[in-house]
Amino acid sequence: MLELELEHDQGVCDSNISFDFGGNLGSSKTVLVPVKSGRVAKRLVFLPRKVVATRFSPMQSVGQFTVSHFDLIRLAPWFAYDRLAQRLVNMSRHYRGRHKTEVVNLIRSSARDETQQWRLLLAHYDDTFVRLRSGRDYLDWIENVERLQRNVLQCESIPAGPLISLLLPTFNSDVSYLRDCIESVIRQSYRRWELCIADDCSSDPEVFSCLRSYVEKDNRIRLVERIENGHISAASNSALELASGEYVALLDHDDLLAPFALHCVVSEILVNPGAQLLYSDEDKVSESGERFEPHFKPAWNPDLLLSQNYICHLAVFSTSLVRRVGGFRLGFEGSQDHDLLLRCFPYLDSRNVVHIPRILYHWRSCNGSTAQSVEAKSYTGAAGLAGLRDLVKSSIPGAKAEMGRLPNTYRIRYPIPVPEPLVSLLIPTRDGYEILKPCLDAILERTSYPNFEVLILDNQSTCLKTLEYLERMSADPRVSVHRWNHSFNYSAINNFGATKARGELLALVNNDIEPINTEWLSEMVSHACRPEIGCVGAKLYYPNDTIQHGGVILGIGGVAGHAHKYFGRNDFGYFSRLNLVQNLSAVTGACLVIRKAVFDQVGGLESENLAIAFNDVDLCMRVREVGFRNLWTPFAELYHHESVSRGADDTLTKRLRAQKEAEYMRKQWGPKLDSDPAYNPNLTLIHEDFSLA
Repeated sequence: MLELELEHDQGVCDSNISFDFGGNLGSSKTVLVPVKSGRVAKRLVFLPRKVVATRFSPMQSVGQFTVSHFDLIRLAPWFAYDRLAQRLVNMSRHYRGRHKTEVVNLIRSSARDETQQWRLLLAHYDDTFVRLRSGRDYLDWIENVERLQRNVLQCESIPAGPLISLLLPTFNSDVSYLRDCIESVIRQSYRRWELCIADDCSSDPEVFSCLRSYVEKDNRIRLVERIENGHISAASNSALELASGEYVALLDHDDLLAPFALHCVVSEILVNPGAQLLYSDEDKVSESGERFEPHFKPAWNPDLLLSQNYICHLAVFSTSLVRRVGGFRLGFEGSQDHDLLLRCFPYLDSRNVVHIPRILYHWRSCNGSTAQSVEAKSYTGAAGLAGLRDLVKSSIPGAKAEMGRLPNTYRIRYPIPVPEPLVSLLIPTRDGYEILKPCLDAILERTSYPNFEVLILDNQSTCLKTLEYLERMSADPRVSVHRWNHSFNYSAINNFGATKARGELLALVNNDIEPINTEWLSEMVSHACRPEIGCVGAKLYYPNDTIQHGGVILGIGGVAGHAHKYFGRNDFGYFSRLNLVQNLSAVTGACLVIRKAVFDQVGGLESENLAIAFNDVDLCMRVREVGFRNLWTPFAELYHHESVSRGADDTLTKRLRAQKEAEYMRKQWGPKLDSDPAYNPNLTLIHEDFSLA
């Protein structure tokens, strides 16, 4: 067992350790170990013979580091087998969810002898440590994954579907890019399309020559030449007037469609005939033609769309819906697509919006384009905010829209009912004066929300210092202590606390939580009071200011993992998601706010099968099942000294309990754990960093 701990200035880094066995061949073995700063990483390594030299490369990129711990521990074969199998059960795409014995038997049955059995087991184990980085690794993904997707599509035929009208506004376009764009439409494997081009009074005769030549070449290409320059919204409306298809797709004059883009769109329409909006994943393409920065998006995520135009390209709308909302609005140039989406927003939901998890659109990144830098078109943010404010004014009384923390992002401040509803903060604890006191003191001192009560749920504390502190704090009218004289069961304790709570809202709060910003509870309550919202989660940090919780992603590690874990406090996150209010399938119970009526409706936390772990994930999924959206906000920030009070799962009893709870979650939720709508199937279920699968 290789054990390694580094302190470094990156969220996660890859360390390489090479073992040289000497001999005439100079044979060696190199292992890669992903290392999260400040955490001990463990890696099983098989060394077939004596090692004569070792080379250690702590980081693969420029940065600062300190080696805190490095050790090699010889393992008994039976223990190595057990650890290998457990890793495969938790992390392998082939064996996840199976029992360890079953995994070993499956590998044994496919091996010729014991030597090959070890090799197969180790090969599958090594696969779970493979990390993919953007850049070079995306090119590998294109070659190995996307190529297979294309091969499948080539063998797939679909019946004649609806006519798709592609809207293409042009103005003094770079003719070489324009030709590439139009050619990408002509090369579509699905043939029932029309290209509706509106030229916005270009002054370059070469543009006219290019467009007219294509009109003559293909009768599916239609052109209107505007006599007055009206900018992109007016030109897009002119293109819309040409459209006779049941659906319209938006295309920029220098971008590219993937060859099977319309094929994939129509395939989904045939399955979902009521679809009003379809959108795909996208990437960027450089001036030299190299693809980079893929954006693998979540399924329909309304709160994320109110925070950022995450849908962007490729977007395909029902033509009748676009015309119903009035097409493109003048005065919203630069954010006209987002404005259109926001005006369609009241007519969209998860039943009529379809996300296609494939890269179907290549966004050109060149000098002056938004794809290269949002500062290139700084007016786009203001236009987007104007559109959002219109929606808020008409649909969300009392709410206010403002710019977000990052360019082209937004925040809606939702109103809190008057008078403010009482919030009951449930804090289970046993002894732990050293962590409980900072937690409770910080809550009482750093919470601007005026109407809350704190219920300390004391689970058989015996520490005199803790008991004296609880008695002293009981004098505060906001604080009450309730005794739970049973063995520790996080779910049961909180369910007990809920029966004692007087508030309309419940806040599950660990006893190792410390608020950072005073409006943390106000922010969470403002969302929890929205009738469509179920569980609300917060942004939690470790004491070293790295991310502990940026929401929960289902399927990671077999059941669930925390998004963006160990990223830096100021990191943007995957396409800015660490700074955006968004819908997630689950959030952590370390700091969770929910209406008591919703909590009671789903029966509270599962206490029989999930006494310690995953009860918060299970709660969120049950809340989602009855029709509510769960939500995570980055504007409620707190420190979390994770597992300080209960301790880590470092004994055999605790590990068996954790395994049993994981097995219950797999049995209860099955495939839903592996298809999180707030995530993307092209992203990893091994790591928590949104790297490629």
